[in-house]
Amino acid sequence: MSMKKTGSLTVTLDGSNKTASLPLYEGSAGTPVADIRKIYNDIGVFTFDPGYGETASCESQITYIDGDAGVLQYRGYPIEQLAENSDFVEVCYLLMYGELPTTEQLAKFRDGVTRHTMVHEQIRNFFNGFRRDAHPMAIMCGVVGALAAFYHDNLDINDAKQREIAAFRLVAKVPTIAAMAYKYSQGQPFVYPRNDLSYAANFLHMLNSVPAEEYKVSPTLEKAMDLILILHADHEQNASTSTVRLVGSTGANPFACVAAGIAALWGPSHGGANEAVLKMLAEIGDKSNIPQFISEVKDKNSHTKLMGFGHRVYKNFDPRAKIMKETCHKVLAELGVTNEPLLELAMELEKIALEDEYFVSRKLYPNVDFYSGIIQKAMGIPTSMFTVIFAVARTIGWISQWKELIEDPAQRIGRPRQIYTGAVDLQYKDIASRG
Repeated sequence: MSMKKTGSLTVTLDGSNKTASLPLYEGSAGTPVADIRKIYNDIGVFTFDPGYGETASCESQITYIDGDAGVLQYRGYPIEQLAENSDFVEVCYLLMYGELPTTEQLAKFRDGVTRHTMVHEQIRNFFNGFRRDAHPMAIMCGVVGALAAFYHDNLDINDAKQREIAAFRLVAKVPTIAAMAYKYSQGQPFVYPRNDLSYAANFLHMLNSVPAEEYKVSPTLEKAMDLILILHADHEQNASTSTVRLVGSTGANPFACVAAGIAALWGPSHGGANEAVLKMLAEIGDKSNIPQFISEVKDKNSHTKLMGFGHRVYKNFDPRAKIMKETCHKVLAELGVTNEPLLELAMELEKIALEDEYFVSRKLYPNVDFYSGIIQKAMGIPTSMFTVIFAVARTIGWISQWKELIEDPAQRIGRPRQIYTGAVDLQYKDIASRG
């Protein structure tokens, strides 16, 4: 289904007889858009939209969000249904191909992902070039980008089959690289993938197992990790996805595009939100300090922020948080960590925020980052790995968006405009005469 023209919007430049007729388009859902591509030719002006918050940069059929209604859908399927009935690999198929697979299609796809989980043995040597205390996201940026040097046999982005092979490789190998980054930071040996395990269980096994003893993946933790991956798989045209599309518009290979997405995700305003939740809890320190913290949050003259509550897109509630909350409590019960001070603190803060009129009236509800951070903390995953796990989940979204971009005949290289406010027409002075 493509967008359809529903009318036009006329823009008149004050003080002139210049007008522009901007076609209005609607998609299958969401806000109508005005096509401004000819506005410069018609009236000689560009539009100004810092952060592109009011601008649709592409036409997409992958993810739909209605922030006011708390709706998130992948390819038209509500996230609640996918979280309850699907697993991450099936969601990967849905995002890549646009429909739910048959039993045969899913088996073939699952096998395709599984057969690509190993990485070239020489990639192990890359890790020796990093300090042991290097942030895992720094390692991810470098190693994922370097995949193009090892798998350059299928980098013709104009060949559909080669695009598919590259997609399989990324979805399969990014968890392996993520686990290697973690093991490297811990001074532990790398753990090879287990093809007899599910995607989530294999990832947990690579993170937690050691050669000295057997590690069995808890079904509860496996399900929790699978849900974290599903809920973070795609989220429309966010900063990292837009970065992947912008880099992809140049014709860059998919490994470079995903490495760029990882770099964008690393920013604390994007993928670092759940890490910020744990930092906030550590700063509060004890439940007895919560009243003082809450009063500082309410004080508009204070710079204290409540991390993990509310969302820029979801204005009433985060549908992912509802799913993650239930899983969070299951994980805490499974691990028996009710006496962990930081987690007790998180649960108390959650209770207050859901009952306090100040937060309720401002719709400052716990979001998905609040609960996913708590879950990962309870599972023993260090905060430095939180954004890495986000990247593992989001890889399928990035590659699906990249694939859609490449297959779109209307795609052009990204080239935003600007308003120039610097100096003009200065005259060069010899260095001896400069004051």
